[in-house]
Order: sequence, then structure tokens, then C-alpha cells
Amino acid sequence: MTAFAAAEAHALSQTYDDIYLVAGQRTPFADYNGVLRDVSPTDLGIAATRALFAKSGIPASEINAIIAGNMAQASFDAYFLPRHIGLYAGVNPLAPALLVQRLCCTGFETILTAADHIKLGKAKVVLCVGTESMSRNPIASYTQRSGFRMGQIDFKDFLWEATKDTAPGIGMGDTAENLAKRYHISREETDQFAAQSFARAIAAWDTGYFDDEVTTLTNATWELENYKPRSLKLADRAQSFERDGHVRPTPVETLQKLKPAFGGVQTGGNSSAIVDGAASVIVASGAWVRAHGLTPLARIVAGAAVTVPPEIMGIGPVPAIRAAAKVAGLGVTDLDRVEINEAFGAQYLACERELGLARERANVYGGAIAIGHPLGASGIRLTHTLARALKESGGRYGVSSACAGGGQGVAVIVENIG
Repeated sequence: MTAFAAAEAHALSQTYDDIYLVAGQRTPFADYNGVLRDVSPTDLGIAATRALFAKSGIPASEINAIIAGNMAQASFDAYFLPRHIGLYAGVNPLAPALLVQRLCCTGFETILTAADHIKLGKAKVVLCVGTESMSRNPIASYTQRSGFRMGQIDFKDFLWEATKDTAPGIGMGDTAENLAKRYHISREETDQFAAQSFARAIAAWDTGYFDDEVTTLTNATWELENYKPRSLKLADRAQSFERDGHVRPTPVETLQKLKPAFGGVQTGGNSSAIVDGAASVIVASGAWVRAHGLTPLARIVAGAAVTVPPEIMGIGPVPAIRAAAKVAGLGVTDLDRVEINEAFGAQYLACERELGLARERANVYGGAIAIGHPLGASGIRLTHTLARALKESGGRYGVSSACAGGGQGVAVIVENIG
């Protein structure tokens, strides 16, 4: 029996028979306070979604449900995010829109919720959007509504404060350090892995792998009859943004010079990059796919959500992957490609060790340390990248997964159908 058997036994798991990931597209991810710093999550989501329809050739009018994911409310009209993405991307205005949130697993949740909608017969074609502006996280106060008292002004940086889990009283970085101690992971190992993440992402960009996945952003205005226009304007007078901004040559020698961020093995260089960006995919029933003569990217096989102790939240992918594989009738060794979100280098390495993963099958095009982790979008990016990686390699099954603050994990298994 595994150390996480109880988590696996209590997993929320489901299998899917004839549901497909049809197409996907994302924006480039921009470094924190960079070229996308002024763009709201809604507008990032609109840009990714319009790019998806343009690239795939699938009419926006075919969509009959929208599932959007976003973590931090980063605009005053955030309540309307999923609805506005649909309206300004040209989706049928009669398609209902829903916002979901499962912390860093939010993007996966959009895909699994879409698959559930289809399995239940509620929809045939679902738009899934994950979007996040880390740069626009507010400086906020929750206690000043009644006024300001002397010495009691309570404004704080939401981006920083939200990474602290107030149950165990520690930050997300501390949970990675707990795993480093438990699995005897060294600073040198963590830096070596981070350097590999950067090198793999650079190679993927340089060989054109991401060309079919990422759409260049330019300044744009989107008109909608009878309603106010929305727009996207790049900062610093930029005219276009083509490539993930954090992906850059980063040798291990450079990483080793950085100071620990949490008193252990983790630094700013071997942790996930703080970035802004959005990603969109279309999930559809087999009947719709066949009726339209489409070749989907992959079949959605199964999904699972689990919990783990909050103080080791980063191990969440382990029981999630095992639970999803089990309900699908697979073993971990049957998974030809693996995408695990690199929230922290030590966190990924702990999952790799616990699962016995072969490095040559995992995160082969780089991960969040290099590419970045826009919280609500990462699950969609990982699953889309996974489906494309399976096609590239000729493998059959793959899994995408991530941990989530508070102690959770989600996994999605897909099948390459040729």
C-alpha cells in the first residue's frame, strides 16, 4: 500500500468514453510587471480564445457552454470574466458561462467540468479558458470599509499574502522545503533540474515546437454591437509579443549564485516564474467531432482530484495521477508522456521520485520554472502541451497534473488517437 493510499481512495475520479480535446491555443506568457502588466485577465482570455477560433477554423458559434478559470480577481469587472470572454470572442450569446476555481489546478478543472457537462448531456461543444494576471493582483484591505483608525491601516500585497496558507501558517515555498527535507533533495539537484527546464524550453522554442501552440499578441480593439468595446494594449510601447518572456539561457552556474528564498533549496530561479497569460481549448463530444470531420488532438480518458496534507501540498500530483490511472485501468508505467506543473523544483523532484518517473518522458518541452505559472491558465497549457507531445512522440497515453495550495492535486489522462 502506498503512502498516499487514503488520498487515492477518496479521490473524485471519473472516466470518459467519447469526449475529445479538439484544439487549443495560448498567449505567450509575460514576466511579472512586463509587457502584459496592464492587460486584465478577461482581455487575456479573449485574446487566447479568438486566436483559438482563428487557428483551428472552428466557428465560435458552435460553442454551447463556456467554462473559464481564474484565481485572483484582477479587474473591477472580474465577476463577468467568463461571460465577457464568450461575448467578445464571438461565441453564441446564448451559451451559458461558468467560472471555476481550484487554485493552481483551476485549468484542469475547466477541462474536467467541460467533460462532465458533455457526459451528462448538458453540452456538446465546450470552450475552456484559463487566464491570469499576476501583475494586476491588487494591493488590498479587507478591514477598512468602516473607516481608518489611527495606526490601523491594513493594506497588503495580495499576490504575496495569498501564497500563505493560514492553516499550517506557512507559505507555499515552505511546503516545497518540507518536501526537500522529506525526500532528501539537495540545492544542487534542484538547480540542475531548473537548468534543464530552461534548456528544454529554449530548445522547444528554437525548433519551432511552440509555433502551433502560441499566438503572437498585438494591440487590438474588439467591437461588440450595442456594447462598449474592449481592448488589449501592450506596455512599453511594444507593438507585438511573440514568445514566452521568461524563457532565456539560464545555466546551472547562474542559478547557483542565487540566495535561498525560504531558507533551503528553493530560490527565485528554481521556482515557477510569476507570469501573465491565458490559454484556451475546445472540448467536444465524439458525435460532434465526427459530424464535422475533425481530427482531435486527444481523447480525454479520465480525471481525478485528491487532497494531501497542506504542509506538503506539492506532492498532490502523486495520488492524483495514481487515482486517475487506476480508474482508467492503467499504471503509471503506461504513461508515455507526463506534464507535472513545476511549482517548485523540489516539489517536482519529490513527485518524480515518489512515482518513479523517467525524466525523458516528463516535461520534455520545459515547465513552469522556465515558461511560467499563470495560476488559472497552467492546467490548460499543460494538458494542451501534453496532447501535442503525445502526437509528436507517437505515445499512446499521457497525464497532466499539478498541486494546489491547501493540499490538493488534480490529474487528467488523455489518449493519442493517431
